[in-house]
Amino acid sequence: MASPWKRCCCFLVLLHLQSSACLHQQPADSASESPVLDEGSDERMKMEEQQQSSDVSRRKLLQMQGAAVPFLPLKVLSDGETCILFQARKLSLRYDKQKQLDLTERAFSPQKTVDTSQSVCSGDKATLVMRFGDVEDLRGLTIRLQLSNTFYESSGQWWFSVDSVSLLYNTSEEAVFNASDVYAPASASYRCLHVSSLQRYSALLLPSSNHARRWAITFTDFQIQAFSVSSGKFSPASDCITFLTPAILMGLITSLILLLVLAYALHMVIHLKHIEHEDEHKADIYYPQTPEQLEHCCAENTIEKNVM
Repeated sequence: MASPWKRCCCFLVLLHLQSSACLHQQPADSASESPVLDEGSDERMKMEEQQQSSDVSRRKLLQMQGAAVPFLPLKVLSDGETCILFQARKLSLRYDKQKQLDLTERAFSPQKTVDTSQSVCSGDKATLVMRFGDVEDLRGLTIRLQLSNTFYESSGQWWFSVDSVSLLYNTSEEAVFNASDVYAPASASYRCLHVSSLQRYSALLLPSSNHARRWAITFTDFQIQAFSVSSGKFSPASDCITFLTPAILMGLITSLILLLVLAYALHMVIHLKHIEHEDEHKADIYYPQTPEQLEHCCAENTIEKNVM
């Protein structure tokens, strides 16, 4: 029989071997569990990347929306106070079938300030002069807006209007457009989606000569105020209203057709009632059925005539 000492030594050796085996098995277990952890971390990383990409795309959209904001309005000062405010999202010119000229940045960009030093303001007259200099083949291009301020007793208030828009270039060339229906109360600003010489935009600018007809000028998101500008900002806008727009014209035509159909239907109803009334009246008429009745009826008619 083995001694107790030997048994204790064998027991300790077995414990040492089991503990070493457990230590060797732990990396294997951790290795077997690590793919699960790696998959979860990969999914989390993918979700974070998607969120980051969506945030980046949102920032890009916000940046694009911010870039579409129009420039600050032009200001014309008189005695240190603002007397004219003018703004447009786009200003374009075209001569005949030549390439369109976009003057938006030249007119409103802070980096390319247009010369407005020749603009003039008085009590009832004002002139906005924008000097662009040489633009492609046009030498000394200038756009001039003539404005006036008038008191109307019928409304009891002052109204300002844009009377004309002129293009001056090549020293002596000039194209004048008379403005129609471009006006607003002096206490408000005037705003219109398109102030243009083109018919598709209602042609609020009418060429005054054959030479002007060769030009096309368009202001997009046009807004202007003169004579009563307070704190250097636009007052509440009086929007332009074009009466015969395509939608209004189609509505008027549709209404006219419906009125004609309704009038015809009423006429037919009245006609049918008249026919029914005549039929009822005919039903009450007495028709003799025998020769005796006919002779009696004729005798009664003869007596009635003699009496009359």
